[in-house]
Amino acid sequence: MRKLGIILVVLLCLVSLGAAPGQTSSAPQARLAGYSIAASAKQREWEEKFRALPEPANLRAYMQRLTAQPHHVGSPYDKDNAEWMLARFKEWGWDAHIETFDVLFPTPKERLLELVAPTKFVAKLQEAPVAGDTTSGQQALQLPTYNAYSGDGDVTAPLIYVNFGLREDYETLDRMGISVKGAIVIARYGHAWRGIKPKVAYEHGAIGCILYSDPQQDGYNVGDVFPKGGLRPSQGVQRGAVTDTQYPGDPLTPGIGSVPGAKRIALKGAPTIVKIPVLPISYADAQPLLAAITGRVAPKEWRGALPITYHIGPGAAKVHLKALFNWDTKPLYDVIAKLPGSEYPDEWILRGNHHDAWVNGADDPISGQVALLEEARALGELYKQGWRPKRTILYAAWDGEEPGLLGSTEWVETHAEELRQHAVVYINSDSNGRGFIYIGGSHSLENFANAIEKDIQDPEKKISVWKRDQMWRIDDAKSADDRKEIRNREDLRIEALGDGSDYSPFLDHLGVSSLAIEYGGEDDAGVYHSIYDDFYWFTHYSDTDFAYGRALSQTIGTAVMRLADSEVLPYEFTNFADTVKKYVDELQKLLKDKQEEAEERNKRLEEGVYTAMSDPKNPTLPPPTLERPPFLNFAPLQNGLETLTASAERYRKAMQKAEKNGDLVLSPDVARELNAKLILTERALIVPEGLPGRAWYKHQIYTPGVYTGYGVKTLAAIREPLEERKYKQAEAAIPRVAQTLRDSAAAIDAASAILEKAAQ
Repeated sequence: MRKLGIILVVLLCLVSLGAAPGQTSSAPQARLAGYSIAASAKQREWEEKFRALPEPANLRAYMQRLTAQPHHVGSPYDKDNAEWMLARFKEWGWDAHIETFDVLFPTPKERLLELVAPTKFVAKLQEAPVAGDTTSGQQALQLPTYNAYSGDGDVTAPLIYVNFGLREDYETLDRMGISVKGAIVIARYGHAWRGIKPKVAYEHGAIGCILYSDPQQDGYNVGDVFPKGGLRPSQGVQRGAVTDTQYPGDPLTPGIGSVPGAKRIALKGAPTIVKIPVLPISYADAQPLLAAITGRVAPKEWRGALPITYHIGPGAAKVHLKALFNWDTKPLYDVIAKLPGSEYPDEWILRGNHHDAWVNGADDPISGQVALLEEARALGELYKQGWRPKRTILYAAWDGEEPGLLGSTEWVETHAEELRQHAVVYINSDSNGRGFIYIGGSHSLENFANAIEKDIQDPEKKISVWKRDQMWRIDDAKSADDRKEIRNREDLRIEALGDGSDYSPFLDHLGVSSLAIEYGGEDDAGVYHSIYDDFYWFTHYSDTDFAYGRALSQTIGTAVMRLADSEVLPYEFTNFADTVKKYVDELQKLLKDKQEEAEERNKRLEEGVYTAMSDPKNPTLPPPTLERPPFLNFAPLQNGLETLTASAERYRKAMQKAEKNGDLVLSPDVARELNAKLILTERALIVPEGLPGRAWYKHQIYTPGVYTGYGVKTLAAIREPLEERKYKQAEAAIPRVAQTLRDSAAAIDAASAILEKAAQ
């Protein structure tokens, strides 16, 4: 679902003094965190054996097979792929099975978009096959271009261009005196998750929404288009779901697994289904519509790259939009495979990637799925050689991610109690490409993630992926202070996770520590969710030799092995506390910025600045006055942060003391007790009642935003009300979040106490 080259992500890399994967270094290597000296040396041997096993030729063969036909939810090839992967897991020595769920998955029954005034034009709503790309011509098997969970509708109305369709765009329209009430809006993809655009349009009174890919962001303005290059051609369309952000999974079974007998809410009452019809189109279909719009010329920052003058409307342009759907239930096929733990079988290390796609899906998601499969083959080979993971390893090939994390969410909701008891860490990938490493996730795993990166060699640069990431960050940094931190901080920061892939139910709902890992940033990522995202495109314009697919297998497989075999789970909390401090500082700055914004705006209104600056020929209305935000009491949050910071430092010192003479020696019983406490440190960050208005999201540190979708909102219970100028709500949330920080500190202290006792 989340495409690295389209959704802005921070990429990762450092000087690697260790050996390249599969090689032995002549220099002594540091003991691995969480291991004794003897266990660390043995672990490195197994890891080096593992990293030598993944083969690019296997990745290529898996992809060619899995992408041979469209494999969307409910399609015959979706099931066929699941059964093929099940057979491979079993062949490689895993205990594997398929779990099936029945979910609501609408498909188009009727689609029509036509310009009815001032001239006539009927949109093709069809992607053209490309000569030489055989699977692009499988039209009988392909899903049409549409947005899943759009509302049914048959509407005719004036057409208004709303830029990216975000709330700030509607504020601009308000100042222009333009209302979209009773109109159909057309918005370009980008700058936010697609589902936000119809949500905001509906909130402003629009009766229909059209989404299109402008070549400025996603086409010839960026580079050569497919098939000459890798970017989106004129007929390319981005499919995708447009559900509201209240919860992922089956819209009819919020909070529970969609198994037989599950209580389902009525379709009309499903809160995540959009209330207006929505349709995605190509920029070839969009151009005649946009060209027909008259009225005010769009501001410079609203103009795309089509060879037209961008107008806003309303004017003579009127369109007829019809989108009707088959609201059917379809089966999902989650493939679940297990290697049993030899010492701690009740502690689970989970790894997942989804296998469904909107069409053939070579990049999204099969580039990540083939890496997972090659990891599984290699781990199975080690198992045959005598390696036994201490903890149970679960690998999952999720179905139904594209329509809204269906397969992972339904599985998590069904197995929630087991996961609360047993899940240690979940590691996710999605699409994978050529370039830099990206890691996001729980900051208690930031130190661990950095250590993994330092042991993986970039296949093209022949330096560690950590070092390459560090160099990228230095080059991309916006200030001298940022560059100084990147150069001097022991660990590179990892990003917080929002939504957009299958980690969400684990992290956001259950509080399972999670990581998302992938490579990309140097390939032409321009066919997202179209028929052109196929084997031909991938092997011409992405990771053409599957070198970075191999690197992903090496990276995540190493992480899985290290987590599965560590004597003490490699959590580290000083980075976590440092990151939370940044979030708290951001909240205080946000309030100050809101206060200064209100003061400056109101002063300008008094002075008549907005009236004076309004162009008489293109007038704009003054913005509304702003209530000056009150001073909020951040003291509980700051005190909670201080407690958390002290607890993180206590654990660091306790671990240092337990590592006598550079070795970690704990009895199995002590290690077992300690690990049980460490698992609870992430659980302490969720609250049973969840976020206000979004009870499914329970994590108090990381949450996808109500109006960002994929994008994270940290400390969202406070941050989002501040952004919305709901200051009483923000202040009321401060003590609740502060209590969460204290709960986290208490969980860390419980682990520290075990170490301190053992070190006596």
